[in-house]
Amino acid sequence: MKIAVMGTGGVGGWFGAKLALSGEDVTFIARGAHLAAIRANGLKVISPAGDMLVRPARATDDPATVGPVDVVMFCVKLWDVESGAEACRPLIGPDTAVIAFQNGVEAEERVAAILGHGHAVGGVAAIFALIDEPGVIRQTGALAWLKYGELDGSRGPRMEAFHAACLKAGIQGTLSPDIAVDLWEKFTFLAPLAGATAATRMPIGAILGDADTRALFTGLVEEAVAVGRARGVRLAQDIVATRIAFAEGLPPGNRASMAADLERGNRLELEWLTGAVVRLGRAAGVLTPKSDTVYAILKPHAGGAPR
Repeated sequence: MKIAVMGTGGVGGWFGAKLALSGEDVTFIARGAHLAAIRANGLKVISPAGDMLVRPARATDDPATVGPVDVVMFCVKLWDVESGAEACRPLIGPDTAVIAFQNGVEAEERVAAILGHGHAVGGVAAIFALIDEPGVIRQTGALAWLKYGELDGSRGPRMEAFHAACLKAGIQGTLSPDIAVDLWEKFTFLAPLAGATAATRMPIGAILGDADTRALFTGLVEEAVAVGRARGVRLAQDIVATRIAFAEGLPPGNRASMAADLERGNRLELEWLTGAVVRLGRAAGVLTPKSDTVYAILKPHAGGAPR
């Protein structure tokens, strides 16, 4: 299977490396020092499950040199969705699937607006991983799985083929019959985690260990769930309890990547996480006071520190 990884960060780098090492034809789209290091030394992944090295690794900053592929694993940051989708045009053939493995719940429609609804596919990635240094991806924690599915719930040959490739690579993958539910199940945990860990500058263990910050996190989950339900997503009745239980099961030092970006002075995905809860809540007539407050706290830092 011919696969292009658009955005070779924690998600694209880790899962793309697994696919490449299993024998799939994978090209990593990267840029700058990261691209140079991958070309020179291969793509290295440091993981509790065992380190990986893809060497040589096919890598480029020009999708036009790759040509049409079967699947684009679309893993760019949320502020780069439109520019990333435009850059994907040379990768698109008649039946190419562009699977948006990103945070948030709006990337699929944004991709579809540029590349067409027939190419946009929903995806959910669960992993704590980041670029440790150019050419090196570091995974923290054992969590690593993918879910993917057509937006209309159909189950065609292109997603069956990708699913088979994931299983062959040893990836814990699920071909979902209702990817909207999966997207919102992740979002109702990730948006609160990102907002709470960034706003408090505390990891999840400390947040849950204090009554006031625990109440903040719980309220953020409740608001995100209420917005999802107002939009017609069939979320389980006990989803708030399961999101809290999931948080309790994480290593206590875990933080969302948005908290790490804040600490480093990087641009934040705020508008598409906590900001999306606020924006979509207003559109649906759902009050989100805790999300409003966290959004207001973080908004001055959304663009990153002055360079």
